[in-house]
Amino acid sequence: MNEKKVTRNNVIETLVHALKPLDYAHALYEGGAIAFNRLDEWSDVDLYLVVDDDRVDEAFLVTEKALKTLTPIKQKYEVKQLPWPGVSQVFYKLVGASEYLLIDFAVLKLSTPERFLEPEIHGEAVFYFNKRDRIKVASLDNDRLRKTLQEKLPRLGDRFAMFNIFVQKEINRGNYVEALSLYHSLTLGSIADALRIRYSPFHHDFKTRYIQYELPKEIIKRLENLYFVRDREDLEKKYGEATEWLKEMMAKP
Repeated sequence: MNEKKVTRNNVIETLVHALKPLDYAHALYEGGAIAFNRLDEWSDVDLYLVVDDDRVDEAFLVTEKALKTLTPIKQKYEVKQLPWPGVSQVFYKLVGASEYLLIDFAVLKLSTPERFLEPEIHGEAVFYFNKRDRIKVASLDNDRLRKTLQEKLPRLGDRFAMFNIFVQKEINRGNYVEALSLYHSLTLGSIADALRIRYSPFHHDFKTRYIQYELPKEIIKRLENLYFVRDREDLEKKYGEATEWLKEMMAKP
């Protein structure tokens, strides 16, 4: 028997049908790729549901029951710790859906201030319902962002100056797996952060997510070259190049 093919439209229609009638559900909207007009065949479904504070568990139960009317749930993964109070997140993988079509489902308490709706950071969210226009698109706090960046760049330089030598230390010891891991996290991670601050400050804490869309092509090409390490000798060479690049960036006003 042929397996039913599940599409993103199937998922969204099913969830809207199940969640919109609930009196404690106030809004359902999608972020991620669709919010940046970058939807493609590999995109997942990033959904946010705002509910009354005491109905979070019930909202997940209704969601899962609705998904099961469409197709069985192949896998469920609950994120145990999030940095935002009042936000709960579960990922679902569905039978009959593309392996890439994960359902990234976040339930937000009505009282939480975090909505993931600032257009500069999260793009233009697509609302599937917003009862009485209760959930508002937020304005970015530019003063707060400016202060954050002013504090972050010097701290980034201090962290790099203190710990970047760890890469060379492990190269000297012949511990190349550890050296490569540190090179990616410390050296290249610091470069990515510095480049974000310069070219895409709204996403200063996004690490490498979306980076290929937001940095100049020549910068991305240079960064890619540093990320792809051929062997031990190439690691030491590129570690040196990356270190000098970041020193140059930190020296510029």
